[in-house]
Amino acid sequence: MKNIIDFDRFPLDREGSADWTALVERSRAALAADGMYDLEGFLLPGVAERATAEIKPVMDSRSHEHRRVHNIYFRPEIPELPAEHPALRKVETIGHTICADQITDSILLSIYEYAPLARFLAATMGKPDLHMMADPLARTNVMAYRSGEALNWHFDRSEFTTTLLLQAPDQGGVFEYRTDLRSDDNPNYDGVSRLLEGNDPQVQAKRLKPGTLNVFRGKNTAHRVTPVAGSRERMVAVFSYYERPGVVFSAEERLGFYGRAA
Repeated sequence: MKNIIDFDRFPLDREGSADWTALVERSRAALAADGMYDLEGFLLPGVAERATAEIKPVMDSRSHEHRRVHNIYFRPEIPELPAEHPALRKVETIGHTICADQITDSILLSIYEYAPLARFLAATMGKPDLHMMADPLARTNVMAYRSGEALNWHFDRSEFTTTLLLQAPDQGGVFEYRTDLRSDDNPNYDGVSRLLEGNDPQVQAKRLKPGTLNVFRGKNTAHRVTPVAGSRERMVAVFSYYERPGVVFSAEERLGFYGRAA
């Protein structure tokens, strides 16, 4: 991994050292204060471009086009809300996805499977352990957004979300987020409504650079990627880890996310 990750700046290879501990503490402090942290320059120069070059032929020829109209919850209904409630306003997402089984022996999978990365992430999140998914499709996904396409407002299912930006678009494709819009105790439907109406002054925007590792509290942080413009697509990898080993998606979930069950 010494030719992939910048270990001088991000000493994942020196677990328990003073430099490693300082990086963990800075990342945990950022999570507590802002709901996320970035490791800009996580990949050495040129690695994001090499990883993109490996993936692009698959993305161009065998990706699953994900086009759907949905609410922020990605659920058909919320039992306690009437169908016309403004928190259930419909938005549209269009993008393209490839799965881990389509990019075996890739740079990206070698990063995902690098055990010190999972241990570092667990330490920053305050978790005893994190495990790679057993699901051959879902463990690592790459999402691409082409001109006119976007990932619209949503909450993630997991507490934390870990992404690695591989390629930035010519224009657009800005990551927008609202930290702690809801909590486990308070769904804050009125706040969700204001966000969807464009009336939340706490929404922030972040234009990430390729090679940046980003971790945020995806479960309670509403987020989206604004529409992409230009010929260069936005390409981002999503790494899925869980606190218990052996996690796999159901066939129904795979069909919904990837258009295939196996």
